Amino acid sequence: MITFIICFAALVVAYFTYGRFMEKLFGVDVNMKMPSDTSFDGVDYIPLPKWKTFLIQLLNIAGLGPIFGAVLGATYGPVAFLWITMGGIFIGGVHDFASGYISIKMNGASFTEIVNKYLGRGTRYVNLVFMVILMMLVGAVFMVGPAVLLDSLLDIGVPVWVWIILLYYLAATLLPIDKIIGRIYPIFGFVLAFMALGLLYVILTGDYVVPELSFVNMKIDADSFPLIPTLCITIACGAVSGFHATQSPLMARCLTNAKQIRPVFYGAMIAESLIALIWAAIAMAFFGGVAELNATLAANSQSAAYIVDLVCHTTMGKIGAVLALLGVVVAPITSGDTALRGARLMVADFFHIDQRNLLKRVWIALPLFIVAYFITQIDFDVLWRYFAWLNQTLAVATLWVGTLYLAENKRQYIFTMLPATFMTYIITSYLFVSNQFLGLEYVLGSAMGGVLTLGVVAYFIRKIKKMA
Repeated sequence: MITFIICFAALVVAYFTYGRFMEKLFGVDVNMKMPSDTSFDGVDYIPLPKWKTFLIQLLNIAGLGPIFGAVLGATYGPVAFLWITMGGIFIGGVHDFASGYISIKMNGASFTEIVNKYLGRGTRYVNLVFMVILMMLVGAVFMVGPAVLLDSLLDIGVPVWVWIILLYYLAATLLPIDKIIGRIYPIFGFVLAFMALGLLYVILTGDYVVPELSFVNMKIDADSFPLIPTLCITIACGAVSGFHATQSPLMARCLTNAKQIRPVFYGAMIAESLIALIWAAIAMAFFGGVAELNATLAANSQSAAYIVDLVCHTTMGKIGAVLALLGVVVAPITSGDTALRGARLMVADFFHIDQRNLLKRVWIALPLFIVAYFITQIDFDVLWRYFAWLNQTLAVATLWVGTLYLAENKRQYIFTMLPATFMTYIITSYLFVSNQFLGLEYVLGSAMGGVLTLGVVAYFIRKIKKMA
């Protein structure tokens, strides 16, 4: 329990300390103009109050990540607490702050435009296609999963539920952001936070024993799932997630003043880390230990949804059942619709299409939704297995963009360069050692990942020197 409490306290303190340091590092000017003021369009550029932008950002970036990812990451043992805490403070929080702030400085530019500027326009078409496909994949997956769950409650057929969710997605993507997202997201954001607070109360007052920090890999078949890099891929949301960078521009267009940057971007990431920390703790403690958690997952097809449902039902009764339903159904849906909304904005920004006209929004959105629907008809379990790695690869790109931005503005870029280097090693070593990819022997694969990382770092050092 002591490890859990220290990590929880560290995350809270970091918001007020390291978060403020991020403001100074990036040079936030409290008097700077916001995109919602300079480019108001009544659709995507709309000023919203801070409490709404915070809750919308939290729900956008969270989805099921800090719940399912934390449960699966807990199978490694309490070392997961350390990754969530250190990752959230020094990597994920920095990542989200950088993506949000740079978007604001570029007048609410989408992630593709930011990458094009700092990583080179030569790959802009490839980047656009890659990002849009990724967003459609997210939207499709977050249609099918909730549809299956909803059909288990009301048997009208999974395809019918898919169409219902698809129609909701279309409305949320096309309508001004304050009409649906701005009204219902804050409610579900409160629900997500309330569920986490309820579990925190259970942890602190119940008879559960939360294990203390150990650097031993407690996962079944630990040799096939080494802590570094696999844990850092398994727990993404809650520590660092590249998907966040695709969502930050949505709220960058809705902030009303620069004082909101830290709470909405760094603060939402810290809140997500706290949620992940709570879920990791209850997952380890609920079954009596990490070994028992591993055994339960093994007996239930590695289903994190089963764990979430059982924990909520047992610890919070009927209220827990409702919260579990909202968590495993609403959370992915709210990430899926903003993923597709983000895809629309990426295409619009790339081709400079004014989004104040509804018909223009429809012409962009319809092809995206058609492709997303057909993706739902494909068995893409294997494809989705690679999303975790692709997600962290996006995080690497964002952290290097933040490094280049700071270097360009003559600021101390070491605070983004170090996490960028670490995450570069994570994705490169995973490429070599994971059985999903090359599956090389661990020492050899790790060494090759290190060599490739050095090459990437050398490339960016040369780019930084050119800025001097």
